[in-house]
Amino acid sequence: MKVVPARPGRTGPPWWFMAPALLLFTFVVLIPSGRGVYYAFTDWDGLNPDFSFVGLGNFADMLRDADAKQAVWHTLLIAVSITVIQNGVGLVLALGVNTAIKSRNLLRVLLFAPAVVTPIVTAYLWRNLLGPDGAVNSLLGAVGLGDWRQDWLGNPDLALWAVVGVIVWQYAGYSMVIFLAGLQSVPQEIHEAAAIDGAGPVRRFWSVTRPLLAPAFTINLMLSIIGGIKLFDQVYALTGGGPGHATDTISTLIYKDAFTLGEFGYSIALAVVLTIIVAVASTGQYFFLSRNERAAS
Repeated sequence: MKVVPARPGRTGPPWWFMAPALLLFTFVVLIPSGRGVYYAFTDWDGLNPDFSFVGLGNFADMLRDADAKQAVWHTLLIAVSITVIQNGVGLVLALGVNTAIKSRNLLRVLLFAPAVVTPIVTAYLWRNLLGPDGAVNSLLGAVGLGDWRQDWLGNPDLALWAVVGVIVWQYAGYSMVIFLAGLQSVPQEIHEAAAIDGAGPVRRFWSVTRPLLAPAFTINLMLSIIGGIKLFDQVYALTGGGPGHATDTISTLIYKDAFTLGEFGYSIALAVVLTIIVAVASTGQYFFLSRNERAAS
């Protein structure tokens, strides 16, 4: 029996194996996205089949819209705040539960538990807790801190930070798990060698552990910055973008303009801007963190 040798150069399955998935992706994602971008240049109201092409009119209106500018600022502020605070808290928690304390497994479960709760459920829970007569104000009054009682979600100066606090509370445990996986992959021998050389705990973390956590930092920062920019569920359930427009983000403004005011063309233009912001932020962050990750390794 003659054996036919395999042709050199073929190292994987034929490309047409991907054809069904590519066709589905084109039909479900690419074509609707392309049509959506087209509507961003029209005055379509979402219902009427007749609409006019307005070119860059929607984007020009966006530059003159004070609410849109404020929403962009709120979106960036929330994204940066969540990224810094959530990952800082997550790293501290990971370092805490990575020790030899007996309750570390229980603590890991309890700290991660909020991340598996539906965002809407979390938002409604905290809306009740942070209400004028909610549990937070009641607790402050019970411990003699009645002067600290606030309308946390009704005060324009506090509402945005209350939203940030809720997001951090829910997802700090998620960041903790990723950091914990990175910490447990660091060989113990490296720590022991650094300790023998006289390095203290802070020095060991900064010079030994931190560089080896570069992949965990990359994943956590990417997830938190993209999630913060796209944030909608918790903001809308907690404050509806209010009071006034104090907590409006690009996502909540898109919803209001589309389904309340019927300005679908303008809202899609906002969605295009949001997509560009996410793409630029995630791409720039990825290359920056990847370069640092390669340098650390």
